[in-house]
Amino acid sequence: MKAVGYKVPGPIAEDAALVDIELPQPVAAGYDILVEVKAVSVNPVDYKVRGSSPPADGEWKVLGWDASGIVREVGPDVTQFQPGDEVYYAGSITRPGTNVEFHLVDARIVGRKPASLDWAEAAALPLTTLTAWEAMFDRLDVAKPVPGAAPAILIIGGAGGVGSIAIQIARQRTDLTVITTASRAETQEWVKELGAHHVIDHRRPLAAQIAELGIGAPAFVFSTTHTEQHAADIAELIAPQGRFALIDDPTAFDIMLFKRKAVSIHHELMFTRSIYGTPDMHEQGKILDALAVLVDEGKIRTTLTERLSPINAANLKTVHALIESGAAKGKTVLEGF
Repeated sequence: MKAVGYKVPGPIAEDAALVDIELPQPVAAGYDILVEVKAVSVNPVDYKVRGSSPPADGEWKVLGWDASGIVREVGPDVTQFQPGDEVYYAGSITRPGTNVEFHLVDARIVGRKPASLDWAEAAALPLTTLTAWEAMFDRLDVAKPVPGAAPAILIIGGAGGVGSIAIQIARQRTDLTVITTASRAETQEWVKELGAHHVIDHRRPLAAQIAELGIGAPAFVFSTTHTEQHAADIAELIAPQGRFALIDDPTAFDIMLFKRKAVSIHHELMFTRSIYGTPDMHEQGKILDALAVLVDEGKIRTTLTERLSPINAANLKTVHALIESGAAKGKTVLEGF
């Protein structure tokens, strides 16, 4: 089967960074389903792994953690899917990725594809949806108010993949005032279209801009990017006893900035459940099913902004470079082998 992989981690500009290859088609066993991949999207985790993680000796490393496609085989322990079902999912970072024609994934972390979306529109959503949903409802527990705080959430990096879906989920599943950051005219317009109540510029000090809104100190902050750069501002603007979640990888982070306000700090990694096989890993399938209902009801839109075809090394290298630049808006998806 066709696939895209690498043997030596390195910069995307190198010829060997991503290569078109052929691999044997796998067979479903246990809780796995075999999916014929129709579309994939690229996330920051793709370029982070590509730049630092070598494969086992003599093997190819295949990236990709978002996909939509058709179930072709089911393992003997699978009860919720059968061949022919249309699905979407984000996979597991501990297993080969989705940049292949046929992909094995644990059925418990798979959702049914929104019927109203095409393959590319659906493939834009799983990883970012799980990240945003878990961050807000499992980590920040946004349904539980913070005493004295403004019922508001600040989403740092609103125009990116996670931010774009987080804005929509917050608007549809909570009564919070949604504040987000964007710096360019096109990204500011994008986040407004997605439902943000207020947009501030992350190139300027955040705390002063929050104060200018006159709504009080937000109960919640969800940082999707450049957390290290904004840490002092976050500590200043968040409410006492507020809750703060981050998903990026700051090289330095002064946790003591948050002690005086007793701010709780939460990491979110949507791969945790599949890495450790947690007893609640099936919740990810439920989250994707819940999002599909919201999409099919017209309450949430896909975050797809650009599509490329086919799924090959050249196109994946183009998208990796775009995501790595930090200038992406929404999600770019590749479709068809």
